[in-house]
Amino acid sequence: MKHDSILVLDFGSQYTQLIARRIREMDIYSEIHPFNYPLEKIKEMDPKGIILSGSPASIYDKKPPLPDMKIFDLGIPVLGICYGMQVIAKRFSGRVEKSSGREYGFTEMCLKEKDPLLKDLFEKEIAWMSHGDKLVKKPQGFKTLACTAGSDFAVITNPQARVWAIQFHPEVVHTKNGRIILENFATDICRAKQNWTPESYIKSTVEDIKNRVGDGRVLCGVSGGVDSTVASVLISRAIGNNLHCVFVDNGLLRLNEARKVMAMFKKLGIKVTMVDASEGFLKKLKGVSDPEKKRKIIGNYFIEVFEKHAKKIGKFEFLGQGTLYPDLIESVSVKGPSAMIKSHHNVGGLPEKMEMKLIEPLRLLFKDEVREIGLKLGIPRDILWRQPFPGPGLAVRILGDITVERTGILQKADDIIVDEIKKAGLYFKIWQSFGVLLPVKTVGVMGDLRTYENVIALRAVDSKDGMTAEWVKLPYDVLNSISSRIINEVKGVNRVVYDISNKPPATIEWE
Repeated sequence: MKHDSILVLDFGSQYTQLIARRIREMDIYSEIHPFNYPLEKIKEMDPKGIILSGSPASIYDKKPPLPDMKIFDLGIPVLGICYGMQVIAKRFSGRVEKSSGREYGFTEMCLKEKDPLLKDLFEKEIAWMSHGDKLVKKPQGFKTLACTAGSDFAVITNPQARVWAIQFHPEVVHTKNGRIILENFATDICRAKQNWTPESYIKSTVEDIKNRVGDGRVLCGVSGGVDSTVASVLISRAIGNNLHCVFVDNGLLRLNEARKVMAMFKKLGIKVTMVDASEGFLKKLKGVSDPEKKRKIIGNYFIEVFEKHAKKIGKFEFLGQGTLYPDLIESVSVKGPSAMIKSHHNVGGLPEKMEMKLIEPLRLLFKDEVREIGLKLGIPRDILWRQPFPGPGLAVRILGDITVERTGILQKADDIIVDEIKKAGLYFKIWQSFGVLLPVKTVGVMGDLRTYENVIALRAVDSKDGMTAEWVKLPYDVLNSISSRIINEVKGVNRVVYDISNKPPATIEWE
């Protein structure tokens, strides 16, 4: 079954993935490709519409990122967002200049004319602006649909050319009715059918895995997290007994995690072999404090352990992984030119000489889509809504040197955090809550004696997709319980602090 699609061309915005996510929330398939995606491939894809993303670049730069301008001759509706508006201005003889004042944040937008793109909006709307450039000359054949105090051309269109452009970001939640704008474009203007569902994804993915793997065997790494669990169940549905799941205990897991993970997969009816490689991981990480080096070391050794184990139990042609879309955008911008923030163990950490081909059934999915698919696969809700845990484990939550002693301290502290968050009925209401062991010690007093011990930072954030996040205002009594228990029960800790940073500018993890 062929699904209608909306193509998103990525010019480097960190919000590009959000555009695709919003479209998919409408049950319409959306795919992201680099801004210079070949015209012939676009024709082959036959999208119902094209969206041009934002970018840190400016159209007046010496070498601005530009698409094949013939996309405007395909007769396919095009929507330009922020920098995408600048591309449209260049194509249709408009002019963009550096603005004397940067327009950033919440802005009141006034609608001037009716248009299918702005259907069901109020005369005044709140939009989220993020730009330092300004359209000063409207492109030929375009009319103005909306304006703001800082932009005379907040929304413009050339209906004959089937082109629309907006200065703000409708994909972020800060634009109150941004979803309506995107839905108007995708459904009313592009006429895309809303038939991309979890059921259809499962069916097409299972068929794809069957065709690709054939009679081959897949070695799938499982961690007990949402992503690897759903990936393994999907692969199992496609190839049955030709899947061999392996759980690697890297010594950097939560307290008693190995035992819990094995029990969970037993209930799911999936055979899993556990490999205890904790000693090897800790030995390789000894003396390493740089976070990127930690991730690379863990990623490389992770695959090394897998390959070594695979040779013991037979030949495997494929390696299964639970890579998600946000993993790609935050790693090396596989689909576009967005700036790299950090590498992930299952993306940037793969060794070049890896002997197995990758099977990544979730690589084009967002976290909420993975959970929906997991429900359809029969995976229990309490597993699917378990809070995310980083692939490198506590290695990215232990700042500085990683030792058995420091790992034990964080394991105990983190277990208390999770326990208290669950007792308060908040565990499934927030995105992540965890502890970070800082590379500093502070003076304290315990039992009338001076202490000089470690500091635990508590991090609790709420997010829908991991791309942006806000710190959670935990109740004071919960904060008090967590702090008191950690200081009293975890030997080596005498201070607990609370991280109140949003993403951006901070990331969710400290490393």
